[in-house]
Amino acid sequence: MTTAHADPAHPRTPPRSPSSLHIDSPGPEDGPALWQLAREAKTLDVNSVYSYLLWCRDFAGTSAVARDRTGHVVGFVTGYVRPDAPATLLIWQISVAESVRGLGVAGALLDALSLRVATQRGIDCLETTITPGNVASERLFASYAERHGAQVKREVLFPAEQFPGSGHEPEVLHRIAPLSF
Repeated sequence: MTTAHADPAHPRTPPRSPSSLHIDSPGPEDGPALWQLAREAKTLDVNSVYSYLLWCRDFAGTSAVARDRTGHVVGFVTGYVRPDAPATLLIWQISVAESVRGLGVAGALLDALSLRVATQRGIDCLETTITPGNVASERLFASYAERHGAQVKREVLFPAEQFPGSGHEPEVLHRIAPLSF
C-alpha cells in the first residue's frame, strides 16, 4: 500500500494505462512515497527515508516518478550517470504500486527517463543489477533492450561473498547498449 492509499481524503481509481499517468522528476517531497513503494515491493533493498529524500534532491535529474491523476506517486525509477562512464545511466531501483502493475508503468518510466537523460547528457548505455531468479526484472530490462535496439551483456558485478552476513544473492550487471532513441 502506498502513502496515497493510506490517505482516505484522496481516494483514487487506478489508472487504466500508462497514458493516464504523468511521468516527471521527483522532488524531496516525494522521498517518503519512494521509500514506501520500495518497502512494499518486498524485492528491493530498502534504504532509509533520509536516503530517498536526498536521492530526490540530488539525483532528481536522473530519476523519474509516475503520478496518477491526483498527483500521487504510483511508481519510480532512480538512477545516476556513472562518474567514470558519463555515457552510462545506472538504474538503482525501480518499483511500481501493486495497483498499477501489469499496465506497462515500469517500462514507461524507463523509456521516459532514459530519453530525458539521453537528450540532456548523451547517454548510449543503460546498466542495472538484478539478482538471479528475479524474472520480472529480467523481462523488464530485456524488453527495454529490444525496444531500443540494444544488446544485453551480463556478468556478476558483486558476488554474494561481498555482502556481509548471509543470504544476499550475487548482483548481476546487465549492460544494455548501444541504445537508439
